[in-house]
Amino acid sequence: MAAVVLVSGGLDSATVLAIAREQGHRCHALSFDYGQRHRVELEAARRVATALGAIEHRTLVMPIGEFGGSALTDDRIAVPEQPGNGIPVTYVPARNTIFLACALGYAEVLGAHDIYIGVNAVDYSGYPDCRPEFIAAFEQVANLATKTGVEGAAIRIQAPLIELTKAEIIRRGVALGVDYSMTVSCYQPDADGLACSRCDSCRLRRAGFEQAGIADPTRYKGPG
Repeated sequence: MAAVVLVSGGLDSATVLAIAREQGHRCHALSFDYGQRHRVELEAARRVATALGAIEHRTLVMPIGEFGGSALTDDRIAVPEQPGNGIPVTYVPARNTIFLACALGYAEVLGAHDIYIGVNAVDYSGYPDCRPEFIAAFEQVANLATKTGVEGAAIRIQAPLIELTKAEIIRRGVALGVDYSMTVSCYQPDADGLACSRCDSCRLRRAGFEQAGIADPTRYKGPG
């Protein structure tokens, strides 16, 4: 059975792709070029999709970065290197809503009833579109707004990592054969894909490997 899997090139989405494959799906990987400063993640997404057996990998150009409003899409806003309070400036307005909407259209065309996304609400940056409430609400919308849903074939938004710690995610992925050296999580990597070691995503990733007791394969360009 077909499934659409959102693949960013990062640690979480690679794990989700491995989980979807393990569950017997024919995985159609979907990535987005949205004007992100860390565009090297798209090369990582291609590597991950190939290595983990996606039968197809598409990258959509979705220039939501032109709106600005995020450190990930606007070079005038610095990526924070210290923990802060509230929703960080690395939040991209409505990103997961837009990505899931595109995945929903793709799933309808494929006849797929499952859409996988690597959101997490435990070890994460506090983004509102990574919470269980959001996933449940979008699934309801998906079944109200589509021919597939109206005709009685339920569409499921699968978020298998949402209640796992980063260490638990890493252990699960390693057990499924994920090579995390292929992935890029950093919000401001250099042109060679070397991670900064200081941004929120790098800190969460590094702590996850430490807590999992697994060697971190990330290539950093400086000490943490």
